[in-house]
Amino acid sequence: MAPRSKVHKLPPELKEWLDNELIARGFGDYVQLAADLKARGAEVSKSALQRYGSPFEERMAQLKMASEQARALVDAAPDEEDKLGAAVVRMTQEKIFNLLMELKVDPSKVDVNKLFKNAAEIGKASVTHKRFSMEARAAIEAEARLKLLEEQKAKLEAMGHQAGVTPKTKQAIREALGIK
Repeated sequence: MAPRSKVHKLPPELKEWLDNELIARGFGDYVQLAADLKARGAEVSKSALQRYGSPFEERMAQLKMASEQARALVDAAPDEEDKLGAAVVRMTQEKIFNLLMELKVDPSKVDVNKLFKNAAEIGKASVTHKRFSMEARAAIEAEARLKLLEEQKAKLEAMGHQAGVTPKTKQAIREALGIK
């Protein structure tokens, strides 16, 4: 077995710095990055940095693509009923089940309680996500309603007494629209 990479042996704060620098530098400039690490007290070769940075860059690209696709999907098909969230939960559960089947796990060695607990946590996450979505949607709708009422109120006030609109008529309009 190959020895563990020097990058993986870095202290957590230095590894976090390295990850941020790799992203900031566009996963390039490994020679300077090795020199900067050396100045910080870590001796890591540019080759080791490249071996670490290359798969990291691929994962970042995949994550970015997935985020962009998810954003485009939500923009193209708003999910008012959180069907997408429910689908993600179902897919996750299916992937876990398939993984367990592929691993050919000995049922006598599996802690079923932990599996059920994990399934319950996934369900709880879905419910929390759905509740948050509903609350956010309600807040957006309430804000839009208030903005509309303010606009209508301003237009009503700007109207003055045009075309024979009396103060009594304006009051009736305010009451009908719920404007105070």
